[in-house]
Amino acid sequence: MNKKAVLLRNIIEKPNITQRELSTLSGLSLGAVNSLLKECSKEGLLEENGGKERRLTKKGRSFMEPFKVDRALIMAAGFGSRFVPLTYEMPKGMIEVFGERMVDRQIEQLIAAGVTDITVVVGYMKEKFEYLRDKYGAKLLYNPEYAEKNNLSTIWHARDLLYGKNCYILSSDNWIRENIYHKYEGVAWYSAVYAEGDTKEWVIETDKKGRMTGIMEGGRDSLYMYGPAYFSREFSEKFLPVLERYYEIPGTEQYYWETVLMDMLGGLAKKRLTAYFGRIKEAEGCSDIEMYVNPQPADMVYEFENLEELRAFDGKYNEDSGSEAMRLVSGVFGVPESKIQRIRCLKAGMTNRSWLFSVEGKQYICRIPGEGTQKLIKRREEAAVYEAIKDTGLTERLVYLDPETGYKISRYYEGSRNADARNEADLKACMSKLRELHESGIELPHSFDIEERIDFYVKLCEEAGAKDPSGAIPFVDFKEVYANEKKLCGLLRRTGRKKTIAHIDSVPDNFLFLEGADISDTERDTGRVKLIDWEYSGMCDPLVDPAMFIIYSYMNEEEAERLIRMYFGREATDEELGVIYSYISLGGFLWALWAVYKERLGVTFGDYTLKMYAYAKDYFKKAEKLWKKVSIET
Repeated sequence: MNKKAVLLRNIIEKPNITQRELSTLSGLSLGAVNSLLKECSKEGLLEENGGKERRLTKKGRSFMEPFKVDRALIMAAGFGSRFVPLTYEMPKGMIEVFGERMVDRQIEQLIAAGVTDITVVVGYMKEKFEYLRDKYGAKLLYNPEYAEKNNLSTIWHARDLLYGKNCYILSSDNWIRENIYHKYEGVAWYSAVYAEGDTKEWVIETDKKGRMTGIMEGGRDSLYMYGPAYFSREFSEKFLPVLERYYEIPGTEQYYWETVLMDMLGGLAKKRLTAYFGRIKEAEGCSDIEMYVNPQPADMVYEFENLEELRAFDGKYNEDSGSEAMRLVSGVFGVPESKIQRIRCLKAGMTNRSWLFSVEGKQYICRIPGEGTQKLIKRREEAAVYEAIKDTGLTERLVYLDPETGYKISRYYEGSRNADARNEADLKACMSKLRELHESGIELPHSFDIEERIDFYVKLCEEAGAKDPSGAIPFVDFKEVYANEKKLCGLLRRTGRKKTIAHIDSVPDNFLFLEGADISDTERDTGRVKLIDWEYSGMCDPLVDPAMFIIYSYMNEEEAERLIRMYFGREATDEELGVIYSYISLGGFLWALWAVYKERLGVTFGDYTLKMYAYAKDYFKKAEKLWKKVSIET
């Protein structure tokens, strides 16, 4: 720590500051402050004006130049899953506290301190932050890995902004009561708050001078990491090369940048890098890192974990959170928003986003349609399906469904679980439920035409990718595969098979097992297994459902044949296998196109697209052989 820089920084900001105030603000003893003042005066860094105020000399200002803060980096790429449903509509950093967005407040504090070079690292809903460019002159940096990796990747993508610079590191979703930023900083630091009793936060160990010597997950009666940090250029010079090496190591995708710091302080970084790279050279610079603790009062820095914490801080959120989803739930149940409690994010589906909540002690799920679903899903047809099956006990209890927007509220069954595609008993139960559906005699006013959907998705992809130089649909052999899928569609029409109600989206996650659930107030229980999410349902060849289950479960051919036997309760005929293999191919092609379209909207699903496209091509060949065997030419 450069004590002179810390002392002079406070004098710059308040020339008439007292020695006692200097001691409090700098964390130095009164005696040390007195000695440093004398030393700075003797060296010509400081001059006093009649004993009333102190000012830096030209030499003093020159001395402070290396300690000037060059810029600030604000991390705003993440989703903020614990703050749903608000974060389904806006990034967490844009949530208002007392009428002011959290990210705006921090930027204004930085500017007030003289830090105007500000970069916001964005990812989720990146376009929402565009206004910061015009309002504050901020720059935006996109982190393309925001959905798969933690904030270690954010620092990695911003590393060129940090080398050789003094930089604040902020989180967009912090609310800071008073301005803790400065034009000058004397040392690298991390903001910290004291916890009385036990805490699960990351606790800091320090030496007598306040230098961090270790970080532990959990502790007692300790300072813990909370709020912004400051990287001096000297700190970044040692820290960033290690972080870059960590970035290369598999398994660090969910690491925080603070994890790297913790390993460096604890001596683990050198061992880890040596073990992975096999060369001691890669582990150089892993020790002797210098960062200090910057203690803050308990009411200075806030990071709200969820909506209920924010409600306790800003009473406005008890009545109106500004969220469309919250207003919907409030209206449906006729309760104020404060009665909507125990809110949490559920695993996001590929089509929609869902969140769990309770009202008057009962739990429900609210579904929010995902990007582009207004084109992909016919909501009025979905409403017709729910009307047709509402008294059958096949599905969950529906509370509300808007056939225009697709917003849905349904009962949540505490203790229920989804099907396990690797559990034979579950697979048999799922196939039995599909047979029950297909044999129910339920008639729908609409059909699911897979050829029509394929053609429609091709059109959507072409429209969405019209301005993309890589082309609308990225597969090199797309035209050939498309032609093959059209052949299969023609062949299936020639079979003249009877249509029944079909689920279409028969993914294992859409089978709900209720063996441990409370279903006392449900209208009917049919085998304690329910099918949920009927967005694609329509009249179709029933064999489309086991085919879809196979591709959704990523089954190989042996697993697929076993599942087919479970569905029929016998060996399938060659024609039946031909039909199912055709639907596996067509389903793979359909969902590959679906994923391409979603990617054009900025939503990605890893290698899902490739797996679906592989099913399309591989099972076309298998279906072709079977159809030739039964004397139907493709």
